[in-house]
Parts: sequence; structure tokens; C-alpha cells
Amino acid sequence: MATRKSSPKSGKQAPEQTGDAYAVLARKYRPKTFEELIGQDAMVRTLTNAFASGRIAQAYMLTGVRGVGKTTTARILARALNYEAEGIDEPTIDMKTIGVHCDAIMESRHVDVLEMDAASHTGIDDIREIIESARYKPVSARMKVYIIDEVHMLSKAAFNGLLKTLEEPPDHVRFIFATTEIRKVPVTVLSRCQRFDLRRVDVETLRDHFAKVAEREKAEIGDDALTLIARAAEGSVRDGLSILDQAIAHGSDGVTGADVRAMLGLADRGRVFELLEVIFSGDTKGALNGLRALYEEGAEPVQIITDLAESVHVVTRIAAAGKEAADSTLSEAERSSAEALAERLDLGTLARAWQAFLRGLEEANAAPQPLAAAEMVLIRLAYMAELPSPRDLARILEGDRSAPQGNGGTPAASPSQPAPTASVGGAAQPQMVAARQPDREHDVESAASTQIHLQSFDDVVALVAEKREPMLCHALENVVRLVRFAPRNIEINLLDGASRTLPNDLRSKLSEWTGEQWMIVISDEEGGPTVVEQRKAREKEEADRKAHEIEALKQHPAVGKLFEYFPDAKICDVRDLKSPDDGEN
Repeated sequence: MATRKSSPKSGKQAPEQTGDAYAVLARKYRPKTFEELIGQDAMVRTLTNAFASGRIAQAYMLTGVRGVGKTTTARILARALNYEAEGIDEPTIDMKTIGVHCDAIMESRHVDVLEMDAASHTGIDDIREIIESARYKPVSARMKVYIIDEVHMLSKAAFNGLLKTLEEPPDHVRFIFATTEIRKVPVTVLSRCQRFDLRRVDVETLRDHFAKVAEREKAEIGDDALTLIARAAEGSVRDGLSILDQAIAHGSDGVTGADVRAMLGLADRGRVFELLEVIFSGDTKGALNGLRALYEEGAEPVQIITDLAESVHVVTRIAAAGKEAADSTLSEAERSSAEALAERLDLGTLARAWQAFLRGLEEANAAPQPLAAAEMVLIRLAYMAELPSPRDLARILEGDRSAPQGNGGTPAASPSQPAPTASVGGAAQPQMVAARQPDREHDVESAASTQIHLQSFDDVVALVAEKREPMLCHALENVVRLVRFAPRNIEINLLDGASRTLPNDLRSKLSEWTGEQWMIVISDEEGGPTVVEQRKAREKEEADRKAHEIEALKQHPAVGKLFEYFPDAKICDVRDLKSPDDGEN
């Protein structure tokens, strides 16, 4: 055994070299049983039922992206087909102990389990050798198993030569194929195999798995670092373990999220959302400074653009499908930032930003200086933030001068809009948004012909919903409290999270739909409950009423008798039954 002498400078004894080579985590923690496989529950359940009923296929096709466990699954399957232990002499997936052939199969050195890489053995001659050897019975195991990895690389002649043996193999032969390109495998081969699609492993499952591995390795690693590694793995267990291996070596005194970001050239996701807010506010200087700060901390320009595009996607999902659609891996601060942006921006603006980031990503990848390309992308988007949204632009082209002139900005001043009233004696006065004069007489005539008469704020909300304005309807129901209502005059109080353009949007829509001038007043008075709060109060009142009726009904003698015969029965609802004939009692 060789030892390394201590360094004369440090005076410390170097660790003694052992005969065992270091095994990377991806190999050290490779699963050996189906129970150890993560994220492939559907496949394991199918194989469990198949083995239990004796329905073992003659050939299996395993497909999926890199690193999800195709080759590992093939070896475990070969082990299950040839499992032999005390008291067990039949194929089974219940392999609680190491059998006679298990170690040799998992280490790819068993004489009856032959692995072939089709990437380097593509010809008909290689397949001919398999066909010839398949005629002979196994040497020591129960079955001969042929594992062909990257099977899509076989030539057309090789596939054709395999078809007959694959369709009618000897009873002692099983084939297991693995591929990342299932579309390149001929249909004639696929039809002879039982196919399993190994799915990408989700971030939560990967994070939990990496945490267990880190614990067994006695490595200190933070939850944020594990989440970053799980995201970077993109569903691949092998890639994630490789990154984890690198991270443990990178941070010898404990691995933090900052260490992983520095190692992978990633940007802080929270700061990415902050940069996105700066971009959408039109602050070009702030956007460039934010990009430069992330770059100087080690984030790659292309990765920053990718993260910004991903953040736009997160915000768009929330804006389109509600808060429940948010990514579960977001932190509380990131979720709050995403929800605030979703409330502030419309879907048209977000879709425009998504397209700009995709185009910018192509430019950054092709540019000789990616940082310069990334800066140009941010300048372009900050400039676009000052432009009207697609919806507002259409209104401007139709002659609506009161349409907002930028994203989330205030409307441009016009002769038909009086200035907001100033505060007198320190008392805040209501801000008034004046109604516009219809620019075309036929618009007034068309709107007036519909005879829309709004007698309450509920009528206003119902009209907005009928006109299919989901964002405006959601805001009126959740962040608006009614102070006073009169025909063509509404006084409201805005809650936190309400858009600054909401009063103007509501006024413009009501004027367009009714053909009358409307005035929306923003008041400092608290006002009544929101529409959603009223709805919840009514639902609670109705639930309490029904509960009271059910309790009263239980006291009825007939019902009590019924419960004696059916003690587990429950009264779920109480409804009034009408007489079959309206004229009779």
C-alpha cells in the first residue's frame, strides 16, 4: 500500500491511499431493485402485476431522456428474470436479498446477460452473432437476456435480421432494448415489444432523493442548493447526481445556494424577478445595472435570458390560470413577486415579452459577445414597456384617446380629461376619472340600441363577466369595495394589488357598452365588502341555515326511527319539494 508523505509546508499527513477507487455518486447510488427506482411508479406497478400473473413478455422497450434509468432498469429486469435465492427459483421482482446471479448481472459481467451498445455495434454481423448464440441454452442462469442500449442506432439491415428471432424467440431468451430516440425505431420492432416510457423525475422527488444521498455522504447542503440542483437536472437522476457530486467537492465546508449558482453560472431567481419588474417598469438604466450585477457575480448572459424567459412563463401561468398554477418550487418571496406581476400585466404584454426573450435567446447564443446581446434584449424590452399593450393599441387606433399610452401607465392628458382634484387642507380628495366623449356618433347609436341599464354594482360586475373581460371581472370581485353607486356614477375604494388603470378601464368599457358617459371616483372611504366577501358570507349563511334545519329534522320522530334502523346514515342536504301541480297544495 502506497502512502503520500506529508508536505513540508503544511506539516499535515495526507490521507492514505487505498486500493478502492472512488466511485462517483451516479454509480455508487445506482438502484439495484425496483423499490429503489424513483419517479417510475407506473412501470414498477405494471411489472409487478405481470410477474405475479406470469405474463412475462418476450421483449421490452425502455424509452426516455438521458439519465432517467433505462440501462439500470434493464439490469434490474434481467436480475428479476434470473433471480435465484434460498427458497426462490422463479422470476420475481421481490428481491429482498442478493441472489446467486445478482452481483454479476448488476456489474455487467454475467455470461448469460449480454449487453451491447448499438452505437458502436450497428451492423447485421453483430445481430447475426446474437441470433446464433440465442439458440443455445444459458450456461448457469435461468434465461439468456440480451440488453441492447441505444437500439435506434442499429442499421436497417440489422433491424430486419432481428425481426424473426424477436417475434419467436426461444423460451430461454429475453430481449431488453433501451433508446432515447423511440421515433427512429421501426414500427415492426416496436410491435413485438412491451413498451415502457420512463418519465422525467419531477423536481420535488429529485430534491428529496438528493437530500438522502447527501445525508448518507455526510455532506452539509442547504435546501435551496438541493432545489437548484434538482432544477438543473431537468428530470435526469444521473445528471443531478453528477451535479451534486461536483457541488459537494466545490463546497467542502457546506454547500449553499450561492455555491451552486456560482458553480453552474446561474442567477438568483429572486433577483431575476426583481430584474423583470425593473424591465416592465421601463427603467432601462436599472435593467442594465441589474444585468451587469448578475454577470459580475458569475451568471452567464445566456442563462440570465433563459431565467427571465422562464420567469415570464411563471407569471403568465398565474395570470392565465390563477395562483394555483404557480410553480410549487417557488419560494414565498418569488411567489409574491410573480403574483404581483401577474396582477399588474395583461396577457398580451406577457406574450409579447415571451416572444422577445425567445428571439433574444437566439441572438445571445449566436452573438460573439453574449453580454452585449443580452443588454440589447433588455433595452428592447424596457423600451417596449413604454408602448401601449396590444389591446390599448387597438383602442387607440379606433379613436379612443383615453386608452393608456404604456404598460401600467396613466392615460395621456387630453382636453376631455380634467386634472385630478388637489388636496385641500391636507384632506385627501377623491380622484376622479372623467368619461370620454364618444368619437363617433354611430358608436353611440349602436350602444344605445342595446338598451343596457345598470341599476347596481352587481349589474356592472355581471355585465363585465358577460362581455368576457376576465381580468377586469376578477379585479372588481376581489380588490374593489363599493362606496356609493348611482347610474353613471360609481365611487369605489381600491384594495392593495389593484391596478392603477382599473378605474380608467372600467369607465372606458362602460361607456363603450352603454353609450353613456360614466364617472368613476376613487374614494378614501372604506366602503362595503367586496363581491367575493359578500358571496362567501351568503354561502356561510346558507350553510348555517341548512345545518340548523338538519339538526331540527333529526328531532322528528320519523327521522329518529329511521336512524334506529340505519345508525350510520347521514343527512346531507335539505330541499323544499314543490307540489306536482302548481294549482294544488
